Amino acid sequence: MLTAVILIKSSREGLRGLGPKLADVQGIAEVYTVTGEWDFVAIARVREHDELATVVTQELARLDGIERTQTMVAFQQFSAHDLEAMFGLGLEDKLP
Repeated sequence: MLTAVILIKSSREGLRGLGPKLADVQGIAEVYTVTGEWDFVAIARVREHDELATVVTQELARLDGIERTQTMVAFQQFSAHDLEAMFGLGLEDKLP
């Protein structure tokens, strides 16, 4: 399974209706509105790189209201449990 984070800058007109359209794209698992330079963050989960290329260059490109995107392919995934263990190393000796 390949996971990618896609940052999406929307046109002003696209802000209202783009979220549900993004969520309907095959391969997009989650969509969030966010603050800052980007307007949406979409999480893509596909089986291989060719599918990701199709999602970004064909499916998203068809949607009105997208000004630009930036795609980041994930290398590793950490669960909340993994992160707690990783950042808690050595702290067990210091607890009362």
